[in-house]
Amino acid sequence: MARQSISLTQPNDEWLKNQVHNKEYSSKSELVNDLIRQARNQQVQIDWIKNKLEKAEKSGFTSDTKAQILKQSKDLLNG
Repeated sequence: MARQSISLTQPNDEWLKNQVHNKEYSSKSELVNDLIRQARNQQVQIDWIKNKLEKAEKSGFTSDTKAQILKQSKDLLNG
């Protein structure tokens, strides 16, 4: 695993320490990695929505209903 040195603001460092202290995570590293995984997953979702919107804008319309788009979005969110 790659090692990194990062600087944190006091409130962020305290929050991380509290999460570890409350046994939510075993270490700050585990928590930071989890936050990064969550951000990466969110980016996948954002990219999917962005691509759908761009496709719709280029075609002038989409044949998908609101319900279909909502279902696809929820399916993507739930993995």
